Amino acid sequence: MVDNRHATALVIAAVLSLLAAVYVSVSIGSPHWYRYCSPPVRAEPNATELRALQEEFLDGDFDEKTASDALFRMNGTVGLWWRCVQTPTDAHWYREPDPQMVMECVSFSLSQQLTPKYREPGNHNSGEDMIRTYLWRCQLLLPLAALLLVLFSALLGFCACVCGSVTPALFIGLLHLLAGLCSLATVCCFLAGTDLLHRVSVLPDRVDAALGWALYLMLMAAPLLMMAAALMVWAARSHGQNYARMTAYRVA
Repeated sequence: MVDNRHATALVIAAVLSLLAAVYVSVSIGSPHWYRYCSPPVRAEPNATELRALQEEFLDGDFDEKTASDALFRMNGTVGLWWRCVQTPTDAHWYREPDPQMVMECVSFSLSQQLTPKYREPGNHNSGEDMIRTYLWRCQLLLPLAALLLVLFSALLGFCACVCGSVTPALFIGLLHLLAGLCSLATVCCFLAGTDLLHRVSVLPDRVDAALGWALYLMLMAAPLLMMAAALMVWAARSHGQNYARMTAYRVA
């Protein structure tokens, strides 16, 4: 028999877990983790250079320096699996009034995700930057691990409901805690990797950078998962203590 307080806590924890899973899923698939605001193009020579940069960016081959330059200079946004730049709908980059811009995106393939990072972006002879390489790979694997932990927890929770047992809630809560730590670590790895990239690739003049909404979604998922974990652990432990007291009372 499950106490009403425990049942309410478990229901709230399930809602928080579902909301966090949605946040993590949307965040993984979004390119809006980090964005750059570039100055408008006002001269034909600059426009010609940007056209060439756009073609190199969209051709599918990944070169970190080319991709970074395009993101810096073309109002780019970057995510865990996508990178996007803004391009004009016509060929006149510098026409007044400002041309209407559209966003063009290119996805990272798995091989590109695992490509080593170099101390000088684009220069393979400069040596591998181990810190940036593993930060990049961790920011790829950690959110997937968080999502898998939540899905596995949901499966265990369904089985516990079928069996009418609260005992697995303790283990499910621990899984949610790990998922929350993975979500938080993803944000930390992404921000650390971006900061290191800016140190080796200086931003052009008048280019501003800001965090995107998808990063905040991942950041919000971490406390939601931790709150769900706390509720599940409390419900499991409190129910176990009450059950032990009832058993002792009946024996006595």
